[in-house]
Amino acid sequence: MDLQLIFFILLSAMAIAGALGVILSKSPVNSVLSLIVTFVAISGHYLLLNAQFLAVVNLIVYAGAIMVLFLFVIMLMNLNADIEPQKRNWLKYAGVLSGGMLLFVIVAALRDASMPSLQPEATEIGLIKNLGKTLFSKYVVPFEIASVLFLSAMIGAVVIGKKD
Repeated sequence: MDLQLIFFILLSAMAIAGALGVILSKSPVNSVLSLIVTFVAISGHYLLLNAQFLAVVNLIVYAGAIMVLFLFVIMLMNLNADIEPQKRNWLKYAGVLSGGMLLFVIVAALRDASMPSLQPEATEIGLIKNLGKTLFSKYVVPFEIASVLFLSAMIGAVVIGKKD
């Protein structure tokens, strides 16, 4: 078997196991940790697609910053099963029904889909060098507008957070 196919199968199994861990875990902290495993597997898929920049950004932004934020919020919420209101039976049935309908729609959409080859052509679309060239040549004005917007947002956050 090809090494790329082996990595694809392992990363896919890791992503599916992490996603199932998010859904099936009773503890919110374990769900967040399973979500981190899923993000790491998705970053591995980005690496297989020769998109190193997306892989690194996915790890830093999602698996790093956003998951730390999720864990922080979960720890602050102090979730106890004793004070959690009990769900009604009709709400559980509605969840199962809507999940079944979603599964039906996904199966119907994927039934006619074609699977592309796992051997992509030798492209360098996802490389940081090509992304930088495109960003600073074709999209330089939107990039500069976004940087001014982010700078003004940072200045606003400092002004709002500053004590009198």
